[in-house]
Order: sequence, then structure tokens, then C-alpha cells
Amino acid sequence: MRFVGVFNRDGGTFKTMDMDAFAAHAVAVFAAHGQMLDARIVEGKHLVAELKRAAGDADVLLAGGGDGTISAAAGIAYKHHIPLAVLPAGTMNLFARSLALPLNLDEALEALADGAFKDVDIATANGRPFIHQFSVGIHPKLVKLREQLTYKGRIGKMIASTRAGAGALLRPPKFVAEITAKGRMERHSTVGISISNNPLEGQIPHAERLDAGVLGIYVVAPLTPWLLVKLSWALARGKWKQLPEVVDREARNVTIRFPRKKTGALAVIDGELITLASRVDLRIHPGALQVVVPKATHALHPARTTSLEA
Repeated sequence: MRFVGVFNRDGGTFKTMDMDAFAAHAVAVFAAHGQMLDARIVEGKHLVAELKRAAGDADVLLAGGGDGTISAAAGIAYKHHIPLAVLPAGTMNLFARSLALPLNLDEALEALADGAFKDVDIATANGRPFIHQFSVGIHPKLVKLREQLTYKGRIGKMIASTRAGAGALLRPPKFVAEITAKGRMERHSTVGISISNNPLEGQIPHAERLDAGVLGIYVVAPLTPWLLVKLSWALARGKWKQLPEVVDREARNVTIRFPRKKTGALAVIDGELITLASRVDLRIHPGALQVVVPKATHALHPARTTSLEA
């Protein structure tokens, strides 16, 4: 089976690595498992173009980099109807966590080269695919503040994210949104909305499974100093969904309207800032993306996975 790997040398861990040596090592690991890997190293500015070329050449598209890289690759794999393999080289590696992939690069290579195929869900916002979440409010402000900071490498990005998060929480945006799901419209005054590909859990919010066939819907009430303390403590313990000030819903389709949207308002989709539309239609596409997962996942859910040899 032919894997074409596109490694973003500007993404996360790869920034500080000898990428030529790593690519040669990856090719050797796949060959040891009877797989063919064509490894292509690219700069971030050429990533999307190379992913599209690779999708036309590959039996399986292998993407290496941070969550932004993986999101771009997932959208291309989804549109080209080919399987996706994920090599986690980012800061949070949220999609890799959801797929139960090892976060160590060497272990991940072994798991992918000897893995199995699994059908998972992917979501869209106004037709644009996403694998983690679409967010409005605090999250876009955090990302915008972080992009104004200078940092190098994974640790530097984590520090910048912490500083930006503090700035976003201390002066949070406040806006009105009309959220329609399951035929019911709710009007909320809020500081943040996130719609996720499958429900989120944990201290590092990510989907613990990607085949539930529903979106997670999260709305945070306007922040007071006391609620900020409660929210921070709940996040640290992974108990944030239990707060009464956090709306927690699930649905297959969601429409959000922003009746008082400001000019220049932004949203975030899988970590990337985008212009916010006055209306956003979000939907889940159950089992529409095929991915490579470790054999251990295949053993746990044999009915949902197939081996690479099949």
C-alpha cells in the first residue's frame, strides 16, 4: 500500500528536528511493515498545495504536523475520498488523542505502519470541513492575541497560549447568538460558543470517540470574576461540563445566527482564524472520513475497523 507523507517542517516539533533524517527513518519504518512511504517535506506556505498533490498520488494520505496541518489534510482527504493517517507533531495533537494514537513520533510511526482503517465522523461549518471545533468569542480572541506574540517551538507556543488566554479571559467578548438545534431556537448572551466534532471531554478538551454521529454544543455564560475562578478550577479538573453556566447539548445539525454581529468579527475553525458569517450552518457527517488507527483500536472495535492488508 502506498502512503504519501507530507511533513510540515514549520509545524510544532518538526521545527527543531533534522527533517531529512526523520523522513528517511519514517520510510524505513514503513518498509519494515511491508508498506511504501513517499515522504515529502514542505514549508508551511506550500502545505495545502502539496497535500492536494499527494492526495492524487496516494492510497493513504499521511500528514505530519500540528492540529492546523492535520485539519487541512483531513479536509482534503475527505473531499478526495481517501484514507488519512495522522502523525502528531504539534502542541496539543487533539485529533491524534481522539484516535488513541501514540504522541511519541517513533511510536506513532510504528502504530500507523502496522495499523488498521477506521471510519470516523467529520463536521462542516458552512460547507468547510473541521475535525475538532468551530468557535466564536473567547477562543478567536485568544488566537488573535497569541498571533501577536513571538514564540519558537512547542514550549514557546504553550507559554504564548497561556498569556493570550489570560488576556482573553480578563477582557472577554460578549455577544448575542441564536442557536437552533433539533427544531428549537435558544437565544443566548454569551462570551463563547464552541461546536465540536463529537462531544468533548477532559482537562485538554477533545473527543474521546469520533463515531457518535453528533456535534457537541457548548455555550459559556457571561463571565463574572467568580465564574472565571470556577471555570478555571473546573478546567484544571476536567469538570467544566458540570458547571451550570456552561450549556452542554448534542445534535446532528446546528444553525447559529448573530443578529448583532460586528464588522470584522472572527471565528476559529480548528485553530485557524476566519471571518465570521452572520449565519453558520454546522452538521456532522457520520463515518465520512476513513483514518488509520493503532491495531489496539482494531482489537477493541473489530466491527468498525479493517486491517491495512484488507
